[in-house]
Amino acid sequence: MKEMELILDEGEGYLIEFKESVSDSLAREMVAFANSSGGRVFVGISDDGRIKGVDITNRLGSQVYDIARKCDPPVNITLKEWENILIVEISEGTDKPYSCKDGFFIRAGSNTQKLRRDEIVDYFTHEGKIRFDEQFCMDFQYPDDFSQERFHRYLQQCGITSNLSGEQILTNLGVAQRQAGRLLMKNAGVLMFAREPTRFHFHAAITCVRFRGKTKTHIIDRKDFGEDIITNVDRAMKWLKTYIPLRYEITGKKLQRDEIPELPYDALREALLNSVVHRDYFEKGAVTMVEFYDDRVHIHNPGGLVKGIRPEEFGLTSISRNPFLQGLFHRANLVERIGSGIGRMMDEMKTAGLPEPEFNWNGFFRITFKRSEKGDLEVAAAGGTVSNTDFRILELIENGEIVRRPDVERLLHLSYATAQRHLANLVKKELILFEGAPKTGKYVMTRKGEGFLASLKKEGDHR
Repeated sequence: MKEMELILDEGEGYLIEFKESVSDSLAREMVAFANSSGGRVFVGISDDGRIKGVDITNRLGSQVYDIARKCDPPVNITLKEWENILIVEISEGTDKPYSCKDGFFIRAGSNTQKLRRDEIVDYFTHEGKIRFDEQFCMDFQYPDDFSQERFHRYLQQCGITSNLSGEQILTNLGVAQRQAGRLLMKNAGVLMFAREPTRFHFHAAITCVRFRGKTKTHIIDRKDFGEDIITNVDRAMKWLKTYIPLRYEITGKKLQRDEIPELPYDALREALLNSVVHRDYFEKGAVTMVEFYDDRVHIHNPGGLVKGIRPEEFGLTSISRNPFLQGLFHRANLVERIGSGIGRMMDEMKTAGLPEPEFNWNGFFRITFKRSEKGDLEVAAAGGTVSNTDFRILELIENGEIVRRPDVERLLHLSYATAQRHLANLVKKELILFEGAPKTGKYVMTRKGEGFLASLKKEGDHR
C-alpha cells in the first residue's frame, strides 16, 4: 500500500494522527478532526511512525464506535483495516462545534489543541453558532437610549397598529426582553432604534467616498453616516444620487421628462441593504464602505460568504449571517427572506443594458458596479449639446441655487479647476454670462440658455 508508506514517511499532520492503542483519549482526536477539516487516526502506530499493530476484533470496533457516540454531538466515523492497523476516518462535522468529556478540541498543525474560553467563543462565532443580532446589548439603557421616533417610523413601515405599549410591542417583535427588573435590548434593536447606535456599535456606520480618477489617491468628498442602519442606507443612497449622472427621455403626449440614472437606483439600494443586513458585526475593525470612482462603484462590508455556502452555490443558496435582523427588515418590506437580492441586482443591471455586477469575497464581501465608459453623458436639444454636468449647472442657475463658482464646487462636489472649466464652457456657448464685478457679481442665464432648457423640456432626448 503505497499510500501507507507515504503516510509513515511524512508522519503526523493536520489530517493524520497516530495512536498505539484505543483509549478514551481517542475522543479528543475525534472531536478535533470533526471541528476542523476531518482526518484519520491510525491505531497501531506509535508517535514516531513505527508500526506496533493492534488486535482488530469486533469488540475493538464497538469500543471505537461507542467513543464516537459519546461525543456531543456524536461524531460520524468509518472504520477500515490495513493488515494489523485500524484506520478511523472522521468526517468534518456538519453540526459544529463538537466536544467530549474533556472539552472542545481542534487540530492545530499536527497537534490536537484544547480550546480556551475565549477561543471557544471565537469558534462559536466563526461557525455561526452565536448570532450578533440576537445578543443583548448590556450597555443599552431603556428608555434613555431608545428613539421613539425611529421606532414609530418602523411600525409605520411595517403597517403595525396596536393598543399595546411600546415595551410590549418590542417584546412581541423579539427585539427586547425584561429580565431582573430592566428591559434588555438585542443588538438588532440597538442598530435600528437607538438614539445613537454608533455609541454602542461604532462600526455599524456607512462611509461614502468619492475619488477622483480610478484610484484611491485623491479624495473629492467623504461622508460618514452613523445613525440607525435604515437611515444610513437612505443617506448613503441620497449621497450616491448626487454623483450618478442622469439622462433624460421625453415620453408621452404631454412630453413628460423621465430621469434615467447611469446605474439603476434599485440595484444600488439592494446592494446597500445587503451590506448592512449580512455584514459581520463581530468584526469591529471596519465599516460598510461605498467607493465611487470614475469607472466603477464599490460597495463592500466585513464578512465573506456566510458559513455553509460554497462559492459555486452563491446566488442559488441563501443563508443569513443575521437572520433576526433580516427578519426585521423583511417585516418592513425592505428585503426578501428568500435571498433574491443578488438576482434582483443582476436583473436590474441587465434591464438597463449594463454589465452584471461583480461579486468578490475574501474576508470582505464586495459588489462592483461598472460605470459607463462614455464619461459625462451629453444632453442634446435644439440649439446645441452640453454635458450632463453642464446641464445640471444650467438648471441650478435657473433655480437661483448657483450664482458663483464656489456654489458649483459645493453643490456638485467638483474641484476648483473642474468647476471653472464647466462654467467657461457654458459661457463660451453663450448659455450663461457673468454679470457684475469679479467679487460681487453672479452667473445668470442668457436668452439662448433659457431657450436651450425650454427646448429640452419640449423635445429633447438624451444620447
